[in-house]
Amino acid sequence: MNDTEITGDSKAIVTNQPGVHEKLVEIVNKHIAHPSQKPIQAHTQQAFDEINEIVQAFSGEVILDSCCGVGQSTRLLAKQNPKALVIGVDKSAHRINRNVDEVKLDNGAGNVENFHLVRADLNDFYRLVLAANWQISKHYILYPNPWPKAKHVQRRWHGSAVFPQIVAIGQALILRSNWLLYLEEFKVAAEILACKGEISTVNVTQPLTPFEAKFHASGQQCWQLHIVKN
Repeated sequence: MNDTEITGDSKAIVTNQPGVHEKLVEIVNKHIAHPSQKPIQAHTQQAFDEINEIVQAFSGEVILDSCCGVGQSTRLLAKQNPKALVIGVDKSAHRINRNVDEVKLDNGAGNVENFHLVRADLNDFYRLVLAANWQISKHYILYPNPWPKAKHVQRRWHGSAVFPQIVAIGQALILRSNWLLYLEEFKVAAEILACKGEISTVNVTQPLTPFEAKFHASGQQCWQLHIVKN
C-alpha cells in the first residue's frame, strides 16, 4: 500500500491503520516510565544555548513554532502577536535558510522582527526547553509528517520518546493536521498525561503554512487539536 495518493495538487493520506494504534497506550506509558537518556547532539546544544540567552532576557510572551519549515508560520504568528517572542525550530538547515518569495507575505508579515528561526533536532531541543523552564504561552506543531503506516507509529510525535516533554511544554498546545487520526491519537496520548484537548475543523482564511495552503486548495479538510493545561 502506498503512503499517499494524488488528490488535486496535494496528497491525501492513505493508511493501513483502521483506528487509534492498538499499542499507543503501551508505548506512551513506556516513555513516561523510562525518559530518554539519549545524549544531546552538539549542534542542537549550541543552537539552544544561543537562543536561550535571548529567551531568558525577554520578559514577555514566548511562542514556540515546532517543525516550522521555511518559517512562514513563524512570521505570521509573530505578526499576529507583535508583543511576543516567536521561536521557530526545524531540523533542516536548507529549509531554515531558504530566502523564499512566499515568505514575504501580505500586510508586511515578511518584515516582522519579533521572531527567530533555529536549526535544531526537536527530540533534543524539547528536553533542553523543559530543563531551562521556558515560559511558553503557546506551542504550535503545524502539519507534522504523519508517518501513516502502522509500523511507524513511534515516528509520530505522540509515539516518540520525547512525547512527555512535548506535553509538559507551555500553557497551550495547538496541533494541526489533514489526517484526523493523527490528532485523535495525540489526544488519547495526552490524556494519559492528564491533559485534555478538543478537536475542531480549521477554517482556512490565511494559511499558516505552505502545506495548509496546498491542502485547502485541494479541497482537503484540516483539523486542529487544542490542548490547554490546567
